Parts: sequence; C-alpha cells; structure tokens
Amino acid sequence: MAVLRAVCILTLFFLLTLPGMLVQLVVSKIWPHWSLSLPHWYHRLLCRLLGVHIHLDGELIRGGPVLLIANHVSWLDIPVISAVAPVSFIAKKEVVRWPFVSWLARLQRTIFIDRESRGAVLQTTREILARLNGGDNIVLFAEGTSSDGNRVLPFHSSLFAAARPSGNSTGTHEKEIYAQTLAFAYTHLHGLPLGRLKRPLVAWYGDMDLASHVWTLLTRGPVDVHMRIGPPVRLNRFADRKDLANFSEEQVRRSVVELLLAREAGTDVRVG
Repeated sequence: MAVLRAVCILTLFFLLTLPGMLVQLVVSKIWPHWSLSLPHWYHRLLCRLLGVHIHLDGELIRGGPVLLIANHVSWLDIPVISAVAPVSFIAKKEVVRWPFVSWLARLQRTIFIDRESRGAVLQTTREILARLNGGDNIVLFAEGTSSDGNRVLPFHSSLFAAARPSGNSTGTHEKEIYAQTLAFAYTHLHGLPLGRLKRPLVAWYGDMDLASHVWTLLTRGPVDVHMRIGPPVRLNRFADRKDLANFSEEQVRRSVVELLLAREAGTDVRVG
C-alpha cells in the first residue's frame, strides 16, 4: 500500500505540474502580475496531494512587501511556504544545475545568489531590492542550508546584505519594506509524533540524495507541520545586517523550540 500510495502521488504530481509549468510560462509573459499567484494556488493543491497538514499561527502583513526570514529543514519547505502566501525564494546558485527543480524555481521567479563572489552578491542585492520595491514577498533561508529539524543553525549575517535595511543603493526608498520571521517544525508523520530520532525522516539535509528522500517520505504517509509567522517589523528599524540577523535568529530559534516542545509534550499551540 505504501508503494502504491507513492506511485499514485507521483503520477498525479506530474499530471498537475507539467501542464501547470506551461500555463505559468504563458502567464509570466502575458500577465506578469499573476506570476506569483499561480504558484501559490499550485502549491496549495500540491500540499493536499502530498498529505501535508499545515497549522499556521500568524499571517503576512497585507500590502507588503515582506522579507520573510525562515529556518530551513526540507525540500517540503518550498511548497509549504508557497501554500501560505504568494512568495519568491532566494536560493543558492547550485540549484540552477538541478534537473527539473531549476525549471520550477525559475518559474516561481527564484533569485539565485552566488555567495562566493562579492560582485555577484552586490548584483543580487540590487535584484532583491528591486523585487521588494516592486511589491514581491521574498523568502530568505537565513541558515544558508537545511538542518535535521531538531534545531536552528546559526544565521549567516552575510546573507542579510541583500536586505539593506538602511535603504537601497540609489539612496531612495520607494516602498516601506517589512521583515517577518517564519519558524516551522515538522511534528507528525502518518499521525504519529515525530521525536528527535525520527524527525530527520522529514528533514532533508547534508548529503542526502533528493530523489530517494522524496520516495521514502511519500511511502511514509501524511505530514503535519506547525508554522509561526512573527509580527512585521520595518527594515529601517535595524542598524545594520547583523542587527537584523541577530533579531531574526532569536525570534525563529525561540519559536521553533516552543513548537517542538509543545507538540512533544502533547499540548497544542494556537493556530490560524
């Protein structure tokens, strides 16, 4: 039954995704203002197909734009976050070389960053600012990599250079840009609580093979994820990128601990 479930999900995934990619390509060319709404709708359907149950506490500020600063656990993070709101992501340049995944990322207007090149980072900074000033919500995985789901790794303040909380490179500030934190924890698999030892069944990190991890998780059953979005804070409140990184890490780390402890203790948290 587990294998049959996985096969059915993968079949439906391709039946949903391949036509959707063509539609998204057309929409992004003709109606660019809808180019993030379609992925949002698509990922809501995808989470239902995968059996991902989202428990949400908090919401994105309406009217944005928002730099959404999150922890990173699994490949599931992408559909889960996209199901909550229309967003684009900041991803490492290596994703460009991933077959199929790179196409999906480009169609969602992902911003690719080369952290090894200062010139490339500066160019990416300008792109992120332009997108934020254009009203887009951008997701930053501030750890720079994914974890085992039991902890939050240190945030890299260098990644926050793109936020430029003191203003943009032209000296103007076209829009009031906000930052919000997003903490999430995967808590149940097939209705059973995930403890420290089993949480890596959902987490995808280190040198894990993506294809085999996806297949294994699909055979395991539905997943529950608890998410908490922090209150909006204006970017210009922060003195510099390190100030923003420290604030965000503290907020996310505390929320993840609270979500994990609450679920492991069998108590509930307020959800939206």
